[in-house]
Amino acid sequence: MNGKGGGEEGVAATSSVSPPLDWKFSQVFGERTAGEEVQEVDIISAIEFDKSGDHLATGDRGGRVVLFERTDVKEHGSRRELEKLDYSISRHPEFRYKTEFQSHEPEFDYLKSLEIEEKINKIRWCQTSNGALFLLSTNDKTIKFWKVQEKKVKKVSEMNVDSSQASANGNIPSSCSASPRPCLPNGGCSERPYKYLSSDFKFPPGGFPTLRLPVVASEDASLIARCRRVYAHAHDYHINSISKNRFISSDGETFISADDLRINLWNLEISNQSFNIVDVKPANMEDLTEVITSAEFHPMQCNTLAYCSSKGSIRLVDLRQSALCDNHSKLFEEHETPGTRSFFTEIIASISDIKFSKNGRHILSRDYMTLKLWDINMDSGPVATFQVHEYLRPRLCDLYENDSIFDKFECCLSGDGLRVATGSYSNLFRVFGCASGSSEATTLEASKNPMRRQAQTPARPARSLSSLTRVVRRGSESPGADANGNSHDFTTKLLHLAWHPNENSIACAAANSLYMYYA
Repeated sequence: MNGKGGGEEGVAATSSVSPPLDWKFSQVFGERTAGEEVQEVDIISAIEFDKSGDHLATGDRGGRVVLFERTDVKEHGSRRELEKLDYSISRHPEFRYKTEFQSHEPEFDYLKSLEIEEKINKIRWCQTSNGALFLLSTNDKTIKFWKVQEKKVKKVSEMNVDSSQASANGNIPSSCSASPRPCLPNGGCSERPYKYLSSDFKFPPGGFPTLRLPVVASEDASLIARCRRVYAHAHDYHINSISKNRFISSDGETFISADDLRINLWNLEISNQSFNIVDVKPANMEDLTEVITSAEFHPMQCNTLAYCSSKGSIRLVDLRQSALCDNHSKLFEEHETPGTRSFFTEIIASISDIKFSKNGRHILSRDYMTLKLWDINMDSGPVATFQVHEYLRPRLCDLYENDSIFDKFECCLSGDGLRVATGSYSNLFRVFGCASGSSEATTLEASKNPMRRQAQTPARPARSLSSLTRVVRRGSESPGADANGNSHDFTTKLLHLAWHPNENSIACAAANSLYMYYA
């Protein structure tokens, strides 16, 4: 069966398999009314939970970043504290709108006569500090480092003197304080400069009895988003991914950015310099056979990263080997079955997204038709393959003609590593169990009734983890329709989703709407 081993998310072969999760609707932000037209700039293009799961960020095609914060934990205290007290949490995760800001604006490259969209391609959270939130956002060309902090506006509500005694104390009366010249008893103004204290003014013995300290009151706090750094002019091609070095023993100040042909290494504090660590550009562009589609840092090893390509391969790179990592340390690819090659073979083999498991033992990849789970210690092939929408295979020609075959779906893993998820068409997404013996394959719809199109998948015999047998799990395979006979709408696609790092909660984007589910 597929390998899950080591660490907190290792899955042991057990005689009992946990039943499929019962997913329920939690919240929706930006829900459309019937017949409402969706504006292009409002379509969500990126979703990311922070490390704690208490904050969620989304980016859209209009260059905006919207932040949400969790509310149910704040009301009851931290989840870890409640677990120590053996407190049963019956409430599902709840988020609320926190703030939003304009991250990118449309630009024009006059040298290349190229329009640069403001669309947010990726968002990555950085380490919080002093109550401030930090995150990276990128469009096709420029990466920005943002700081979002709560600023409390303070104002003096009471002065240090009694206004009725102000004149007697030699201070300016409040009615005349704004005038550059002193007011006379008859309403006129003196031409000579006003002096706050006359030359013969003397403080009475013991001071003024009405003198007191000013009182400062805090008014409503406001969230301020400030761009700390701009990392520009380092990519000739469109940036497809950014990844923060999250390893706890590293300085936490490095991240990578990848475009079609290069991967650059950055320091957060240095915006005018980056190091090119991977370069697949050939001397002659006619010899180009594949491009980089995504890159990700290893979560536990600061010297290791993985990147995938349009030919369906994943390469593991060790930054200690050389300054320019031309040679990979490991290569993961599945060899095609002889006699099955067609015009679409390479197109649907292109990997659109990769994610490391929490302990770094496994890599999840998404190509057009499948999800694949790889064990980084076994490069002979994936330990499990999940068919996402196999029923579309007879329609690949139609999908090619309307360009849907080039759609790039994201994937995600649960925090415990027991399940994986990815999106499909008609605003559907699939959740698969990857524990030993699990046959879980749930189809959910991004709506208030997620189980509306649920299809039952026949169980299959459990397999031992020790056998490391590659597994293929299939969902419904009715040509052109799901298990319930529903035809699929290729214009409504669920490309972006994220799994809460600590709980069974999924956030997914359907056009301009953000749906959240829990189990």
